[in-house]
Amino acid sequence: MSEPHNSSQPGKSITVNGVSKIYQSRGGGEVEACRRIDLEIEAGEFVAIVGPSGCGKSTLLYMMAGFSAPTSGRILCGGVPVSGPDIERSMVFQNYALFPWLNVRGNVEFGLENKGVPRDVRTEKVDRHLKLVGLSEFADKHISELSGGMKQRVAIARAFAVEPGVILMDEPFGALDALTRRFLQRELLRIWREQACTVAFVTHSVPESIFLADRIVVMSARPGELKSMIDVDLPHPRDSTSDGFRDLERRIYADLDEELAKTFSAEGLLG
Repeated sequence: MSEPHNSSQPGKSITVNGVSKIYQSRGGGEVEACRRIDLEIEAGEFVAIVGPSGCGKSTLLYMMAGFSAPTSGRILCGGVPVSGPDIERSMVFQNYALFPWLNVRGNVEFGLENKGVPRDVRTEKVDRHLKLVGLSEFADKHISELSGGMKQRVAIARAFAVEPGVILMDEPFGALDALTRRFLQRELLRIWREQACTVAFVTHSVPESIFLADRIVVMSARPGELKSMIDVDLPHPRDSTSDGFRDLERRIYADLDEELAKTFSAEGLLG
C-alpha cells in the first residue's frame, strides 16, 4: 500500500463487481472485450493495469470514467454507482485531449470553471497546479507552442486541479521519449502523494507499472479477465536495477507471455 499522503481531499474507492463488456462489431457480430471482472481499488491507492493489446484495459478504464456502460455488472466510485462521466473522476489520455483554442491557463482552468469555482479561487488553484508541473512561466502560451511532454504536463495539471477523488490515466506517457517519460513518472508520483487521490493507470510498460504502482492488475488476453494481482512492496524511489524490481518484472512478463501464447495459438501463429 501507499505511504500516507498529505491532503484534505482524500481519494475515493473504486469497486468493479462482475463487469463484462460486449461490443457490436461493424459486421454485426459481437466482440467480448472483458469478462466478469471483480476489482477493488482502495481510496488513495495507485493501481496499474497491464495486459496484452486488445484485452480490454482501456475499455475497463472508460467504464470506470462513465464514458461507457458495462454490459453486465456494475462499477461504484466511493460507494456510489457510476452512471456517467463526473468531474469527481478525471481522465488523462495518451493524446493529451487539450483544447487548442485555449491557452495553458485556460485548459487547466476549464474544469474548475465548469465546477462553478469562483474566479479568485480558480486563479489560485491554476497557479498552484502549474507550479506543481513546472509550467508557471508558460501559463499564457498556446497549446501549439508546447512540446509533447509539456502538453501532457498541462493535461495532468488540468486533471488534478479539480481535486477529484479518482484520476484515470490511459497510457498517458506512451507517446513520449524515454527521458521525458521518466521525468513525468516521477512528477506524477510527487503530485499523487500531495493530492492523495486514487489512481488507475493503464500501461503496456511493465517497468512503468512497477515503478509507479502500489498494486498491479494483470489482465488475460481477450476477453480480458483478471489473471493476477501483484502487490509492489518496494519503497519509493524505486530502483529498476534492484533484485526486487527485476523479480517482479520476471513474474509479470511470465503471466503476459502465457497470455500472448494463447492469443497466437488461437490465431494459428504458433506451430
